Amino acid sequence: MQARFTRTAILMHWLIGLLLVAQFAFGWLLGNLARNTPARAYYVNLHKSTGILIGVLILLRIVWRLCHQPPRLPLSMPYWQQRTARATHLALYFLMLLMPLSGYLASNFSKHGINFFNASKWAPWGSDDKILYALFNQTHQACAWLLAALFTLHVLAVAKHALIDHDSLFSRMWPAARH
Repeated sequence: MQARFTRTAILMHWLIGLLLVAQFAFGWLLGNLARNTPARAYYVNLHKSTGILIGVLILLRIVWRLCHQPPRLPLSMPYWQQRTARATHLALYFLMLLMPLSGYLASNFSKHGINFFNASKWAPWGSDDKILYALFNQTHQACAWLLAALFTLHVLAVAKHALIDHDSLFSRMWPAARH
C-alpha cells in the first residue's frame, strides 16, 4: 500500500483545483461581457478578488508542500513517468504562482486598480502604462492556457493510473480513501 498525502495536502489539492477550474471558467465568461460597462467592471473585480484569494491559498499550499514531503512514487512506475510527473508538478506550481501574480501586476498598471469584492478600492501603485498592462495581462492569459493544458494532462495521467494501470496513485490523493 502506498503512503497517502496528509489530510491538509488533500484538502488544499482539491480546494485549489476546484477553485482554479471555476476561476478559469469565470475568466472565460468575462470575454462575453461588453467592455466599459458597469456589469463588466463588477465581474472583473470579482474575478480579481477571487484570484487574489486563490493566490494566497496557493502560497499557503506551496509553504505546506515545502515543509511536508509527499509520498514517494511507486518503484513500479517507469523512471520517465516519474520524471514527467515531477516536471509537470513543478510547472503546475510555477504557473499557479505566475498566473495570479501577473493578473495582480496587470491591475496595478491600469487606471482601474482593484476593487476588492467591489467593497474596497485598492488604488493602483503603478502608473497607467498600457505596455506594462498588456505585458502582464498577456502573461496572465498565457499562464491560464498553459495551466489548463497541464491540468488536462494531470487529469489524463490520473485516469490512466486509475483505469489502466490500476495502481494506488489516485487513492493517495482521494479524500475518502483513509486507511
